[in-house]
Formats: sequence, C-alpha cells, structure tokens
Amino acid sequence: MRKMVFLSYLIGACALLALWYLIAQAAELPILPSPERVAERLAGIFLSDIAVHGAYSLWRITAGLCLAILIGFPLGMIMGYFPKADRYLAPIVYLTYPIPKIALLPILMLLAGLGELSKILMIFLIIVFQVVVAVRDGIHAIPKEIYEPLVSLGASFGEIFREILWPASLPKFLTAVRVAMATAISVLFFTETFGTQYGIGYFIMDAWLRVNYLDMYAGIIVLSGIGLLLFGLLDFVEYQTCRWVAPRE
Repeated sequence: MRKMVFLSYLIGACALLALWYLIAQAAELPILPSPERVAERLAGIFLSDIAVHGAYSLWRITAGLCLAILIGFPLGMIMGYFPKADRYLAPIVYLTYPIPKIALLPILMLLAGLGELSKILMIFLIIVFQVVVAVRDGIHAIPKEIYEPLVSLGASFGEIFREILWPASLPKFLTAVRVAMATAISVLFFTETFGTQYGIGYFIMDAWLRVNYLDMYAGIIVLSGIGLLLFGLLDFVEYQTCRWVAPRE
C-alpha cells in the first residue's frame, strides 16, 4: 500500500515536471526557466541560504497548528458532548468563523507586533475554527444509544472519551486539519512579506523584486515541499490512528 502511494506521488511529480519543461521550452522566456536549471540553483543555495527560510516557515506553521489543536480539539469535544456548552459557544463560533482571517492581520500586527507571534496567531486562527466545528460535528454524529448505556453503567467521561468520542471524532478532525492546512500555507506566504527577513514568503518576494527568477522558483519548490511534508505527516497519523477507516483503492 505504501509503495503504491509513493509510486503515485512520484508519477504525479514527474508529470508536473514534464509539463513544466514543455511549457518552458515553448515559451523561451527568462521568467519561466526550465526545471533542471531551477533544481541546479536549489541544490546550490539550499544549505547556505534557503534552508534557514524554510525552517522559519515550518516552525511558524507547526506552532500555529499545535496551538490550534491544543485549544480547538478540547473546545470542540466540550461543545459536542455537552449540549449546554454548545448552546452558548456555538453563536460565538458562528459569528467569528466567517470573518476572513487575513483581514485580521493588521490588528494582530498592532497587538502582537511584527514578529513571530502575529504570524503564528494568524495560522492558529485559520485552523482552530475548522478543528472546533469538525470535532463538534463528529461528536454530534454519534447516536446517543452508543454511549448512554455506558453512562448508566457508571462509566466516567474519561472512559467514554477514550472508547467512543476519540475514535469517532478523529477522522473528521484530521480531515479538517488537512483542509485548513492548504489555506494556512497560503496565508503564511502573505504574512512573511511583512516585518521579517526570514521565511519562504520573504525569500520568494525578495527574489522576485531582485528579478532573480531561479531563486524565486526555488523558493516556490521549497514551499511546496513543506506542504507535501505536512500533508504526508497527516496521512501517516491517519494511517496509524484510524485503522478502522477503509483504505482508498
């Protein structure tokens, strides 16, 4: 199964590279260098330059993701299991969830400064609402007939959580994180163009302003690699923790 997944990713990457090569050869424009030139440039500057920017971006999105999980998962669990909590908290979530998070960036920068905190908080705000809603809906989807007998037999909340709530909510939780991750990476690129000299977003925009298209494409490839790494990690976690979910053919 894992070999098939790896092979499918490899075929997809080769198809994209072939398409890129054909377009570059047909266009013959400086703005669209061939993939082998970009790969050569990436290999030349990766350890000396671009790896530092990639590490900063990876740290920011990982910190925002972890913070969103630490807050969003328990909150969604409480809203899903306790009707009274959901009654009071759901209006707050529904009123704040639709707000475009990127519109809050100036406020975050004014309150938290131009440094790391505002960027991490932006990632947190993008992911946390989807985590809360997904976990709450996952708990709501459980028929009461499943866990009410355990309650009547004296099972504690911890036991109900471990045996029913956790496995029932985990697939939807991972799906929500996976969906939010793409948006978070896109917004991370935008936030890194303000108040910092490190990050893949800064590196790409700086290369663009210097009309250094090889560096620009190298940064885009690294940003794509970060996304692939995070999505692969989520798939691995899902494979290890959701064995009851039927594998995709």
